[in-house]
Amino acid sequence: MTIQERKKSLKSLGKFLSQFKTGGIVRSDDVLHNEPFFEVLAQLIERAHETNPWFTKFNVLYAFEAWASALQPDKIDRWFDTYNLPDKFHAKTVGVVMAGNIPLVGFHDFLSVLAAGQRIQVKLSSNDKLLLPVLAKYLIAVAPAYKDKINFAEGILNNIDAVIATGSNNTARYFEYYFGKYPHIIRKNRNSIAVLTGNETKEQLEGLADDIMLYFGLGCRNVSKLFVPHDYDFNPVFEALLKYKDLINYKKYANNYDYNKAVYLMSVDKDDRNSLIDNGLVLFKKDVHYASPIGTVFYEYYNDLEEVKRIIDKDTDKIQAVVSNATMLELSIPFGTTQQPQLWDYADGVDTMRFLSNL
Repeated sequence: MTIQERKKSLKSLGKFLSQFKTGGIVRSDDVLHNEPFFEVLAQLIERAHETNPWFTKFNVLYAFEAWASALQPDKIDRWFDTYNLPDKFHAKTVGVVMAGNIPLVGFHDFLSVLAAGQRIQVKLSSNDKLLLPVLAKYLIAVAPAYKDKINFAEGILNNIDAVIATGSNNTARYFEYYFGKYPHIIRKNRNSIAVLTGNETKEQLEGLADDIMLYFGLGCRNVSKLFVPHDYDFNPVFEALLKYKDLINYKKYANNYDYNKAVYLMSVDKDDRNSLIDNGLVLFKKDVHYASPIGTVFYEYYNDLEEVKRIIDKDTDKIQAVVSNATMLELSIPFGTTQQPQLWDYADGVDTMRFLSNL
């Protein structure tokens, strides 16, 4: 497939996904090959929670909406034009081991392999095994040449030339052992943070609420820790979080929240009880770690932003994204954008397309 054919197919995919929004599912008459994929996907969205209770209809639609936004024609052109991709070359087979913590979490790797002109062999997570195969079939309908480029592995990956694998720190050791002989990208646990100054606007804090609560906080791009100045007033953050107050009525989230609250109340030293703040929806716990459990956000006080910058520089391999309005934190992103990555926003800061184009 030529570069133009690949671009065209991804633009068609973006238009197809644009029918599925959090505000509603609306069928469009000018989408290529909408039969029978529209109805199939609409039904899967309704049933996704049956396979994975964390995949609520809203969460799945939010993922589709974010990807539809990323797959706009001008953004696809910009993404491709960053690289010197040849039209014709000997394609390699790339094995992709996907996580399943949020809907379509491995979609960017999937798109990157195809955009680079390589073949893909996908190992789906059991927690997210329904959505991607439908989108793959849609792409094949749009561009039949993909039929020989997309394969879903039922067992172990075979006859591959490179690997992209995403998992926990424990599974990463397994990946290193089995896939270390191939050119590879192996991702471990990472978490995102927000650095607050106390000067955030109401709109920015509402964006922070999205960064914390979307997908129940299960993504590596979800903010799981706050850095705040001493004597920081958390009340404006609590007010911003109120738009997610109904999540506490979702049994699976509530069970995790209640469990973690009980554990913390039993384990926190009596003299340090004030370090645990409970607003009835999210627990805020003073903690130096980054990976907070469901229903919990860790926080840490800082003296000045230089101190935070040193911490971020030291822990770069643990941090996925930094959200802040502090201008001295050059690589920070705006509030409310962590779950809206662009095609050129790569996990762990590793340029997946460059890796794939150099195979």
